[in-house]
Amino acid sequence: METQLAVIGGGPGGYAAAFLAADLGMNVTLVELEPRLGGTCLLRGCIPSKALLHVAKVLAEAKHLADWGVDFAEPEIDIVAMRAKKENVLATLAEGLKQLGAKRNVQVVCARASFKNSRTLKLEAVKNVPLEDERIRFEHCIIATGSTPAAAAGVELRSRRVMNSSGALNLPEVPDSMLVIGGGYIGLELGSVYAALGTRISVVEMTDGLLPGADADLVRPLHKKLAKQFEAVYLNARVAAMVDRRDSIEVTFEGDMEPKTQRFGRVLVAVGRRPNSENLGLENTSIEVNDRGFVVVDDRQRTAEPSVLAIGDVSGEPMLAHKAVRQGKVAVEALAGKPAAFEPLAVPAVVFTDPEIAWAGLTETLAKAQGRKVEVAKFPWAASGRAQAVGRTEGMTKWLIDPVGRRVLGCGIVGIGAGELIGEAVLAIEMGATVRDVAESIHPHPTFIETLGAAAEVNLGTATDLYRPKRGRS
Repeated sequence: METQLAVIGGGPGGYAAAFLAADLGMNVTLVELEPRLGGTCLLRGCIPSKALLHVAKVLAEAKHLADWGVDFAEPEIDIVAMRAKKENVLATLAEGLKQLGAKRNVQVVCARASFKNSRTLKLEAVKNVPLEDERIRFEHCIIATGSTPAAAAGVELRSRRVMNSSGALNLPEVPDSMLVIGGGYIGLELGSVYAALGTRISVVEMTDGLLPGADADLVRPLHKKLAKQFEAVYLNARVAAMVDRRDSIEVTFEGDMEPKTQRFGRVLVAVGRRPNSENLGLENTSIEVNDRGFVVVDDRQRTAEPSVLAIGDVSGEPMLAHKAVRQGKVAVEALAGKPAAFEPLAVPAVVFTDPEIAWAGLTETLAKAQGRKVEVAKFPWAASGRAQAVGRTEGMTKWLIDPVGRRVLGCGIVGIGAGELIGEAVLAIEMGATVRDVAESIHPHPTFIETLGAAAEVNLGTATDLYRPKRGRS
């Protein structure tokens, strides 16, 4: 088989690259391990977890209505029906991708691909799907193989009770108790789902805070909420050993917490992800891989091999689907001779817990590490009419501002719907908006998004919903 462009991986970055290339007139072949397109994000990650988080959110809101004098009976959880509904969502989206590919004449091959050389892919059959060809000759190739859950070093245990994030999305029952190893976004999101369904959740994190790398003031309201929702949150602690006791997993901890040995019905290992750069035959090309396993690329997603590009998780952090999509389009535009480059000022990140946390651009944590001077303007949601109306005043919106040029450099939000609000901040940062541009843009009232304008006004000293004047600012 010969093709102008071969794409390895049918996740968000891979299919976006394949579809755009076809739209630009290229002959495209997409090689994917799974019978369905969508990759980890659709089949075992972003979409199924958000579907289950929707259930958790509705359950929480039902309980929250008790504050308004509305009480509901305890819910009956049918996990089989819940899984069926989730699978229906995935099937609908996957079928949509299949049709979009077919309309564009993208040839989709279900197989495992590896490089025989810089112009040829070797194909191996998977999922009992027969192969018509065992090789693909290409002019260019885009690697979009994504990432997989990382293992917890030193405490690996083969047991049906120990699972990664993929397994947590397909549990046959709601366990009585669960230990989540890792206080990052994956563990906290899935822990929130099962806590809402009635599981007693404990989280162990080896650093001194949840969501390592995120600004502490954004994490604080979430930590406070989870401390009430979860059975326990252990910081500065780690799992030293695990033993399968048949009816439970016995876990031994190290750190300043008691008891040191506990039992859990299930253990979720959520300590991050690693790039899928192994077993691709990269040694048969000039492609470079760094010490963390990421394929090295330039700002046009080109590798050291002129005929090969790489996008998404396999090409570096942050490992986010929307970053992969943009990189996929940059790679194709570069191949088409367009002046494209992946040079974002802001890649948004969202943690879909309750409350949600979102940030984009420069963070206080990064600014401090770089020794960079910034002004920080915060608007507490306790001063928001919308937040007071719905009883969710724990939120906060903040801007990081260049003290010289007055441009907004970063934004952080914690509160319900933060992920839906961060888009305005991304646009403002990318467009080089000043803090006055944001403040003087009229935001609808009463909404949560007006807190972005209000936080900008805090910096200017013009906020009227707070008494924090800042004098002398032009």
